[in-house]
Amino acid sequence: MKKFKVTALLATVLFIAGCGLQSDVKILRLGHTLDTQHSVHIAMQYMADRVAELSDGQVQIQIYAGGVLGSERESLELIQLGSMDLTKVSAAAMEGFVEEYKVLGLPYIFRDKEHSFTVLDGPIGEAMLAKGTEFWLRGLCFYDAGARSFYTKDRIETPDDLRGLKIRVMQSITAVEMIRAMGGAPTPVSWGELYTALQGGVVDGAENNPPSFFLSRHYEVCKYYLLNEHTMIPDVMIVSTHAWNRLTEEERKWLQQAADESVVVQRKEWERSENEALAAVKAAGVEVIIPNKEPFMAATESVFELYRNNPAIYDLIQQIRAIQPEDYHVADLEELTSEYEKN
Repeated sequence: MKKFKVTALLATVLFIAGCGLQSDVKILRLGHTLDTQHSVHIAMQYMADRVAELSDGQVQIQIYAGGVLGSERESLELIQLGSMDLTKVSAAAMEGFVEEYKVLGLPYIFRDKEHSFTVLDGPIGEAMLAKGTEFWLRGLCFYDAGARSFYTKDRIETPDDLRGLKIRVMQSITAVEMIRAMGGAPTPVSWGELYTALQGGVVDGAENNPPSFFLSRHYEVCKYYLLNEHTMIPDVMIVSTHAWNRLTEEERKWLQQAADESVVVQRKEWERSENEALAAVKAAGVEVIIPNKEPFMAATESVFELYRNNPAIYDLIQQIRAIQPEDYHVADLEELTSEYEKN
């Protein structure tokens, strides 16, 4: 059944490819699963407009939103086949190809957003993006997907309050160990079944970023949102190496510049969507709690020991932790544009 589905998706993509423009224009097909109002889609549209502008229409991106070309996993398969050119996935989806991506899911690996952006925009992030190339999955940039925090039916404020609570987690060893370290009972539940699971008491709570908490309507069941911000797992813009290799050096530069600039646009849009989501859930009667994060950091320190015997991961952890606030650097759109113009 899965093989049939992928084949059908492949046929759809090939049909779309046959409807392109004149042969001297290079068309890149970008498929993703998000709504067109999402901050990432807005950034993608900026990227498409910008690369067309930089190339005088020589390179164009056609965007297919809402999962019409497949799920994240199916999109990755099409990217590897060369049947799709660009897609967006969670960094967690890349763990099976590049183990260094596991670092991004560790609790409190980042002190704050500025720390995260400095790492992702710098040499560590660049190296991570490039490592997927051997699997035909070249990373172009990281997008902000916010911080994941707990929401529950009963009020919580410290790790001790989580003891015995059944908390929904993603299918991830790190996520499971993180909840256990805090005293909770990790319970994998699919995202589509989570509302019912919360309603029926299968789980007592879950964790996600503010826009996801709001858009899922989980606030109708869970009236407490604890902004402990335990993980900041970004999204990744992926280009197929099949498509990348078809581009000239100048076309690659245009695409990379457009992607880099879109990151700044997306971060501003994400911040706006976070503020709107928090205001909306508060208006719906949710108590938003700002806790002391130190006890959560201390409780989850043991999770890092999972990787002590893995030099590739553990060395990367030390590098990220060594970056201090005085080392932070987050580029704005004007700085990025001028930097490319100089080069």
